[in-house]
Amino acid sequence: MHFFGICNNFPLYSTAPLPPPVQPAPYQNPCVPSPCGPNSQCRDIGGSPSCSCLPSFIGAPPNCRPECVINSECLSSLACIREKCRDPCPGSCGANARCSVYNHVPVCTCIEGYIGDPFSSCYPKPPPPPEPVADDPCNPSPCGPNAQCRDGVCTCLPEYQGDPYRECRPECVLNSECPRNRACIRNKCADPCPGTCGQNAICDVVNHVPVCSCPQGMSGNAFIECRPIPPPVKTNPCVPSPCGPNSQCREINSQAVCSCIPGFIGSPPSCRPECVVSSECPLNEACLNQKCRDPCPGTCGIGAKCSVVNHNPICSCPPRYTGDPFVSCSPIGRFPFSVLYLIK
Repeated sequence: MHFFGICNNFPLYSTAPLPPPVQPAPYQNPCVPSPCGPNSQCRDIGGSPSCSCLPSFIGAPPNCRPECVINSECLSSLACIREKCRDPCPGSCGANARCSVYNHVPVCTCIEGYIGDPFSSCYPKPPPPPEPVADDPCNPSPCGPNAQCRDGVCTCLPEYQGDPYRECRPECVLNSECPRNRACIRNKCADPCPGTCGQNAICDVVNHVPVCSCPQGMSGNAFIECRPIPPPVKTNPCVPSPCGPNSQCREINSQAVCSCIPGFIGSPPSCRPECVVSSECPLNEACLNQKCRDPCPGTCGIGAKCSVVNHNPICSCPPRYTGDPFVSCSPIGRFPFSVLYLIK
């Protein structure tokens, strides 16, 4: 109850009802749906979407991707480990060994003054033998590195080869030092197939790399197990379908006829939806349910106008109108009924 004045000791009262409280406009999250694309995150900053790639992904939305998938996407001194270009040396070599990376592959060698298996452990070279008598043909030694002298005759140490009077070296350090059907395994040219392929699979070595495949008449994962192909129960050119994903196969005159399923474009085997992300649509459309459509319908309030900027609907009141464009726009100067009642 409000007092407006006192006359003749009698208070005056106003019987007009109080105006209803103003309801705040509902919150519209600009990140729902997200305009940022895959592998990205969207944040609401000042009512506008701000896109950035997720941690461990590079690029810029909507083209965020991992740093690497295969070794060839990294520098030759790095390897692709868990989608990151990293040094493959840690944990590869033994104690007192040096690790160098050649074409993404770690190569271990013993450090200066040490010998042994660099993949397990290198130990210090044994001290030189005591001063030999003057007529010892092995003092000073006429042999090269990694060679031993006995009665003036030099021979390479076990597991080493070469000219013992110049230098003995391991059989190999890189795959390229072996025949094409062998790989350099622990400094030895060996067959890389044993233990690589699955049961009943065939292993062929192509350019030092083991390649597993199922023999004729068998199928399956060649790295796990190959099984005999069962005889077909019924001859149907559409089973299995030769048409590829998002397509349908029809048998016509015992021939498979392929076509894209409704809602997909292209031609088999490359049927695909019209879009997956908005960047595949024109700038004035957005990708909705895998279709390029106008994102405006149902977005803005009554009397508001909608324009699409870079796939995003932007709501605004037209000239000489005011209000919340996401709820309602009304002409400037026109007041709600409750306001006119209070003015009267």
